[in-house]
Amino acid sequence: GKGYQGQDYRVEGDASSASYFLAAAALTGGKISIEGVGRMSVQGDAQFADVLAAMGCHVKKDVDSIGLAGDILRGVEVDCGDMPDIVPTLAVVALFARGRTRIRNVAHLRYKESDRLRSVATELKKLGGRIKELPDGLEVEESSLEGTTLETWDDHRLAMAFSVAGLRVPDVVIRDPKVVSKSFPDYFSRLADLGVEVVE
Repeated sequence: GKGYQGQDYRVEGDASSASYFLAAAALTGGKISIEGVGRMSVQGDAQFADVLAAMGCHVKKDVDSIGLAGDILRGVEVDCGDMPDIVPTLAVVALFARGRTRIRNVAHLRYKESDRLRSVATELKKLGGRIKELPDGLEVEESSLEGTTLETWDDHRLAMAFSVAGLRVPDVVIRDPKVVSKSFPDYFSRLADLGVEVVE
């Protein structure tokens, strides 16, 4: 019976969408600052920056931002149970990391827009990726890669993750890139704004 009272409420940026740009900086040795997501984030995917730090990147988290500078990457073992949406992107990054990366506790990824463990493993093998599908995750080793055409399996997160591979591997073609419209309709335009050559 007290009714409602208006107040200011801060809405965070989308940590899942930010993850592709963090990965891009990690793979290219670049620097990036993400505004709207920081150390106080309640989103599981905001922990992706911590994973990249464990892999060798230089990360600084402020209250409302994350800064990252890429460096030489090394493999890690990581429980992604609280951040499953970053798994396709982490698998791509792991292809360029020294040693082996093991992603675990994400068996539930088999019931997303695609079976993301199977679809990611299948497509990254086409690039030459040394990747093994596990019951609850993926095992990825540093790989020698070459460009090819990758299917998106009607899954927006695969399209965006695979685009990151194209920053290091020439001639990566992504079929049906418009699947990104589910969560990030102007994703490829944003990449182009950063100077990435995107050919449609």
